[in-house]
Amino acid sequence: MSAKTNKITCPTCDKPNTWTPDNKTRPFCSERCKLIDLGEWADEKHAIPGDPAHLKDHDEENDV
Repeated sequence: MSAKTNKITCPTCDKPNTWTPDNKTRPFCSERCKLIDLGEWADEKHAIPGDPAHLKDHDEENDV
C-alpha cells in the first residue's frame, strides 16, 4: 500500500511540491523557504488577528 500524496504549492516561492511524510519541510519546498517564512513571522510581516493578551496581564502584575 502506498502513502497518499497531495500536490501543493510552496507558500514562499510558489514552486510545485508534494505533501508526503518524506518531505520534512512541508508545506515548504526546501529548508531555505522554511527559514524565509520564519524570518517573515519574526519581522511581524505575518500576524494572527486578535487582541494582544500578554500586555494587559503583564501590566497588572507590575502595578501591585
